[in-house]
Formats: sequence, C-alpha cells, structure tokens
Amino acid sequence: MNLFNALIHQDFLAQGVSPQIDVFENRIEITNPGQPLIDERRFLDHAPRSRNELLAGAMRQLDMCEERGSGIDKVVQECEEHHLLAPRFEASEQFTRVVLFSARSFSEMDRQDKVRACYQHACLKQVSGESMTNQSLRERLGIAESNYPAASRIITDTMTAGLLKPVDPTSKSRKHARYLPYWA
Repeated sequence: MNLFNALIHQDFLAQGVSPQIDVFENRIEITNPGQPLIDERRFLDHAPRSRNELLAGAMRQLDMCEERGSGIDKVVQECEEHHLLAPRFEASEQFTRVVLFSARSFSEMDRQDKVRACYQHACLKQVSGESMTNQSLRERLGIAESNYPAASRIITDTMTAGLLKPVDPTSKSRKHARYLPYWA
C-alpha cells in the first residue's frame, strides 16, 4: 500500500485528520481517515471501490496507481515472498489502518499472527485460482516438512476462527486436503 492508495481511499468528509504513516522499529502503520467501503477481511479478493473516483482516475492517468485494485494483493504477496508477518488490517468508523511488520521467526509469531498469515495465504491462493494446502502453508511460513503438524494446527485454528474451510468437507484425508477462505 502506498500513499497514493491512501489518498484515493480516504474519507475527505472526516475533519481534522489525514492519511498518516508512522514508522516504528518493528512495524509501519498506515492510517487513513474513514471506515473502509468493504470488510477488511475481503481486501484481497473484493472488487475495488473508491470513495474518490475522480482522484483515482487522475492518479491512474499519471501512472501513480493501478485500476485493478490489486495494491493489497501485491503487499501481501511481497510479505509472503520475504517470509514476513502477514499485514494486519484494522477498521473502525473513524479510520482504516494497515500494519506492516518487520521480520520475525516462526517461533516468535503468536497464534493471531499465524492465523492471519494462513487466512491471507488462502486468499492469495484463491484469487490466483489455486487452493491452499498444508505444504503451501509450510512453505509460506518457513516450516520444515517434518513439522507438518504445526501447519495442521494453524489450519485448524484458522478454521475455528471461521476464516477457512475445506474444499471437500467430506474428505477424511488430511495429507491431500485443500482449503479455501470462508467466502469462496
């Protein structure tokens, strides 16, 4: 997510606030005025919606942003490729915040970090026409193949949180199981 995307999606009716980028030792927080127009859990797959379409059009013509609404997808993809924590998306009536984290080992991740990474990984797989597997999640999180039970626990935690579902709920095979985000 860049500052141009923050400008496009901000709520210009919110008074006394503007997009803000805070850089900390272990994270970057991008805060934008206004509640998002879509559920923050659907940032990765939902059709783009902008509050400020004229501004978005001008920025597209200046090649400052894309029309497809793929900014969040690219951020999450980069986090996956560099084995970073999954971004955290927060929303309230007054603001939308994206938190990007510095590198952290798998053992330093808490349960919420792992569930968030699992869900976002499943979303990326779904929008690219694939399904998440235990193996793809292990690769995403840098978990050794011999430690497949750790990935299975994360998948179970993510399903318990209501964010993930099996492609075939009748299958008893865990080895060949494939998973989708809850909305697919």
